[in-house]
Amino acid sequence: MLDKVKAKLIETKQKWAGEGRLLTGESAAPTVRLPPGQREVKNWPILDLGIQPEVTTANWKLEIDGLVEAPTTLDFSAFMALPQVEMLSDIHCVTQWSRFDNTWNGVATRDVLARVRPRPEARFVIQTSYDGYTTNLPLADFAGEDVLLAHRWEGEAIAREHGGPVRLVLPKLYFWKSAKWLTKLTFVAEDQPGFWEVRGYHMRGDPWKEERYG
Repeated sequence: MLDKVKAKLIETKQKWAGEGRLLTGESAAPTVRLPPGQREVKNWPILDLGIQPEVTTANWKLEIDGLVEAPTTLDFSAFMALPQVEMLSDIHCVTQWSRFDNTWNGVATRDVLARVRPRPEARFVIQTSYDGYTTNLPLADFAGEDVLLAHRWEGEAIAREHGGPVRLVLPKLYFWKSAKWLTKLTFVAEDQPGFWEVRGYHMRGDPWKEERYG
């Protein structure tokens, strides 16, 4: 039954991409807080493929490999020993909702980069989740000053349904680009489409340019 639900969800969203569903044809400057076609919500909607992997802080690990000088695997204790930051940001989902003023705690991606030292030829980052989900990012976006690997939201541990114990938070791109249940970061020279990108979604996903689909 779960596999059928997952297949139906994938089919529906892939159809949206083919039809250009939700597109307004508008664009806006990043200084406009609410991107084109979005609506503000006060809750945090739960969107997934019907699979929420059971990952705890006791068994969570993050592997960082590819084009880096210092490949690393972190367990949760080692992750928490890295410099911790608090950030406030808005998030924007490709399904047209936005939530303002989210408080996150975690590790800034700039500190991760300083630890693993990407090679000069590294230009993209591939995220892999515990459920097998993947998505791609330009290294320049991953390295943004407002990007972090978050473990807390609004003062509480990020719940399983929202991607805990650790997920990426990259506010300047649609939220499918911020992988839940993050377990691997791979640095590569050439861009590689992830789960939704091979199904018609945009390779970058800038909300203000309304880059919902490719």
